Order: sequence, then structure tokens, then C-alpha cells
Amino acid sequence: ILCVFLTAFFASKVEHESKHCNGKGFQRPGSSAFDRVYTANQNCGHTYPTFLAVLWCAGLLCSQAPAAFAGLMYLFVRQKYFVGYLGERTQSTPGYLFGKRIILFLFLMSVAGILNYYLIFFFGSDFEMYIKTITSAISPLLLIP
Repeated sequence: ILCVFLTAFFASKVEHESKHCNGKGFQRPGSSAFDRVYTANQNCGHTYPTFLAVLWCAGLLCSQAPAAFAGLMYLFVRQKYFVGYLGERTQSTPGYLFGKRIILFLFLMSVAGILNYYLIFFFGSDFEMYIKTITSAISPLLLIP
């Protein structure tokens, strides 16, 4: 639900900038403000399918609480990226790098969950409690910039 609200917020910013540029349609060559808003919206929109896939896998296969925390952090980071992109392009770099780190964390959680499944299936060893403890301990480290 938060993803939808954030996407709607980004789209409203694009619409507002489109109306502000006094032109018809979304193609406005020469309007750097509109180009920045439109590009930031497109960049955020292109990352959501990957984010949703790794969030779902990490929560389902590994642990829900750290995955939910990382998901909320990712949405805040995307907001920071979007706002940073509206200023100078270099202001969006911290949000971009932070977002990559969160996606990597969710991906590693998914891989750990898959590996645990195969360890249970083939060897009968269950490391679920260890994995949940480790991910719960590591997830607050995502707050460090």
C-alpha cells in the first residue's frame, strides 16, 4: 500500500511539473525541471518490480520482520532519491547507493532462505532460527549510511 502511495506522489509531482511548464503533452524539450522529475519517476518505477520480488521472497523464505523493516527503509530511501534527483543529480547518489544496499540485503535473505530449504530437504538440518537471529541482528545496520 505504501508503494502505491509513493508512486502516486511521484506521478503527481510529474503532473504538477507538466502543468507548470505550459505545454501540451509530456514531451517538453528544454525543460530541465520537468526532465528531472520525469526521469526520477521513471527510475523509481523501474525498480519497484525487483523490490517487490525480493521483498516477497525474503519475507516468505527467511524472516518477515527484518524483510518488512528493510522494505520500509527502501521506500524512505526511494523518497530521498526522488527528492535528491529534483535538485542536483549528485544529491540523488546517496539514496541510490543506500537503495542498492537494501536490495542486496533482501536478496541475501532470499538466498539464505532457499539454502535453508535445501539443507532441510537433503540433509535434514534446519538453520532457520540461526538465519532469523542473524537477519534480525543485521537489519538495524541498514540504518547506517
